[in-house]
Amino acid sequence: MSHAAAALVAAVACALVLVPGRAADPPGPARRVEKLGRGVIALHQGGGRVFVSWRLLATDPDGVAFKVYRQVGDAAPVALTPEPLTKVTHVTDTGVAFTAPVRYLVRAVTDGREGDPAASLPLPVDAPARPYIAIPLRTPPGHTPGDASVGDLDGDGEYEVVVKQEQRPRDNSQKGETGETKLEAYKLDGTFLWRINLGRNVREGAHYTQFLVFDLDGDGKAEVVCRTADGTVDGAGVAIGDRDANHRNADGYVLTGPEFLTVFDGLTGRALATTDYLPPRGRVADWGDAYGNRVDRFLAGVAYLDGERPSVVFARGYYTRTVLVAWDWRGGRLTRRWTFDSSDGNREYAGQGDHSLSVADVDGDGKDDIVYGACTVGSDGRGLYSTGLGHGDALHVSDLDPGRSGLEVFNIHERKPACGVSFRDARTGRVIWSKPSADVGRGLAADIDPRHRGAEFWASGPGLTGVWDVRGEPVSAKKPRSCNFAVWWDGDLLRELLDRTTITHWNWTTESETVLLVAVGCASNNGSKATPALSADVLGDWREEVLFRTTDNTELRLYSTAIPTDVRLPTLMHDPQYRAAVAWQNVGYNQPPHPSFFLGAGMDSPPRPRVTTGRD
Repeated sequence: MSHAAAALVAAVACALVLVPGRAADPPGPARRVEKLGRGVIALHQGGGRVFVSWRLLATDPDGVAFKVYRQVGDAAPVALTPEPLTKVTHVTDTGVAFTAPVRYLVRAVTDGREGDPAASLPLPVDAPARPYIAIPLRTPPGHTPGDASVGDLDGDGEYEVVVKQEQRPRDNSQKGETGETKLEAYKLDGTFLWRINLGRNVREGAHYTQFLVFDLDGDGKAEVVCRTADGTVDGAGVAIGDRDANHRNADGYVLTGPEFLTVFDGLTGRALATTDYLPPRGRVADWGDAYGNRVDRFLAGVAYLDGERPSVVFARGYYTRTVLVAWDWRGGRLTRRWTFDSSDGNREYAGQGDHSLSVADVDGDGKDDIVYGACTVGSDGRGLYSTGLGHGDALHVSDLDPGRSGLEVFNIHERKPACGVSFRDARTGRVIWSKPSADVGRGLAADIDPRHRGAEFWASGPGLTGVWDVRGEPVSAKKPRSCNFAVWWDGDLLRELLDRTTITHWNWTTESETVLLVAVGCASNNGSKATPALSADVLGDWREEVLFRTTDNTELRLYSTAIPTDVRLPTLMHDPQYRAAVAWQNVGYNQPPHPSFFLGAGMDSPPRPRVTTGRD
């Protein structure tokens, strides 16, 4: 019996300093990743105390150490670390007077030699004590900042932010005209770079406006890729297609007119290439309804399909027909790599998609596969397996059970009450354990309890109580109040809980939560989904930052932890699976990013990613 058939049958039945080890040896070359700088961040904690942290890179040599300097105004920098730091990537400075703007410089030390300095954003003379960097916005009147992504748009080794600005977004099931979505790019100091207007013929909403930010051609600068239409205006003011066309029908849906896929220059927002979006909508009713709901369910992701360079995958449909199309951006040309269509001999893959996707090398061949909800499509565009468990709202892929070989998938489902929650082998699709429930709405996988090796799991649905371990056994009678996002925030290896604008720590002995952060003056996005604009390892050490919009929509705030840790790990953004997850986080129902290895209590030293920053 094939893996796919076996999976279908099973489904129907239903605090330590860590030094990365050597790279794993999958077939093929090293993956090309961003050439990142140190991402130095300085947070004033009050009373003249400043917490400073920076990146360890996957490309750093073994034994690299760091020296940290404080510079006040134009004075000569003063060393804060007489001896290079070898065990941590942070330091707390005390007694800072702020008589002039203060910035911090970090130098890598290799074989006794100091490298070039990497600097933080300066703290002004009147620097307030706050746990975030403020990024002023030029929010257009009547708009609200929504989901965001990051990429190195200018090639300086540090991230810029691309944020989606919305007017009147609607779910696909709701008729009525929407506004015109804008994409805007900012440097972390608030410098405005460009605005793209997707126009009236791209309907606003979480399922319509997937955008990917990634360096796709290896030139050291990220591109932005998304679906466009007649009247989209790029960052240089140039329209795509017919600027004056209006394809909205009486109910506000856009069910006629051309659809495009456009690659934009990340630094200027200028359109570099535009082609027809595939697959075309064709006959609307073929996607499951006649009024325009299911035909416009889009997903997207970045994947290393050849094991070396990133490609993009744009998809249409998941309730019924499902089509994925892979594209390469190489040498100024956008070319199609492959198409997977559930209507082309892949009937068992129809109706298996979620409101999001994940990207991971599930079969260990060094190339990424697309975990499309309850099914998986291989790096070559051929189906690997379908579980038959159907559509769901949340999906988590990682080495969730470090006691097993390979990766696992935690998925929730709507249509099979006998299996509302499933935990499966990512390679074969074999269901390891499941829980019965009808129409499960939320599900989360994160290591929150050190007494049980591996992740813990919980979900929101009829009859689902408590928290489970990797065997599906209950470990807690109560479950956390939230079942939304997770974030590495405090000093240990456990993950904290992120919901709305609050971060909490789960106390496993008392089955209660301790609040670690409340982002006062901020708001979450996406209605009841209550997700941040972005959660990712954007700056500083290996722990994650959270990006929120303010309630008045005038700025983004990038929150970062100032809790000391004795764990030293390379930036998670140099783990290709985690970096791809940050790229697709804004897609559909946002999900937290997970790395390719188990990161939690009792973890082994992680493998050193097999990556290179070489450019084309």
